[in-house]
Amino acid sequence: MESFRQQGQDDVAQSWVGTGPNKPIAPDQLEQAIGPEVLATLTQQTGLSREELLSRLTTTLPEVVDKSTPDGRLPDTTDVPRT
Repeated sequence: MESFRQQGQDDVAQSWVGTGPNKPIAPDQLEQAIGPEVLATLTQQTGLSREELLSRLTTTLPEVVDKSTPDGRLPDTTDVPRT
């Protein structure tokens, strides 16, 4: 979330967390928000091209974040059990 905020995409990411409709994000905006290192790692791990990965993430990432935050807020990391 911090990376999205720093890249000027805070309102978009917050819409995914919140209880209202999810705002879309363009592939180039997502690329800036996740950064080149993360993108390179994901393309290597998945075997997808940069373009295909960004295309899929612009659709699935908002849905995953939305479903992972049903109460409209990020989980409190202090409540997460450590192993």
